[in-house]
Amino acid sequence: MRAALDKLYDAAAWLAAFMMIGTLLMVVLGMLDRYVSLNFRGTDMYAGYCMAGAGFLALAHTLKKNEHIRVTLLLNAVSPGTKRALEIWSLCAAVLLSGLFCFYSIKLAWQSWDFHDISTGNDATPLWIPQIGMALGTLVLLIAFVDELVMELCGQREVVTSDEALHNE
Repeated sequence: MRAALDKLYDAAAWLAAFMMIGTLLMVVLGMLDRYVSLNFRGTDMYAGYCMAGAGFLALAHTLKKNEHIRVTLLLNAVSPGTKRALEIWSLCAAVLLSGLFCFYSIKLAWQSWDFHDISTGNDATPLWIPQIGMALGTLVLLIAFVDELVMELCGQREVVTSDEALHNE
């Protein structure tokens, strides 16, 4: 199961990387279009869609690599038992919030598809297409938070603590 979950997080990260490349391509095409008049429509909108997709798809991988910002001031000041209770409480809140975010982002994409909602820009893209990146990213994030909670409850979760805060200027 661990290997499958890690592959899921890595696949989402690869999709995010491809979306970043898509953002770059759309920006370059938009610049070329201004100078050569290639008549590409909606490159700025597509760059935004790719950027949003990249951000959402990278969330779970970032979480699993311990790259999310953590405020550890309180955690470092309490006993190990209290620290574990706070970690479990935080992960339960994160599962709840990411679950709601996932539900509503999937609902939004579904409603956009159901209502045939299209972009108001000159690209007239059906909005469910770019919203899939958000829905998929929030779903993988929910899975990652449930994974973190289960590992914490089983005592298998390792939180890497950084001494970066000690090297402030």
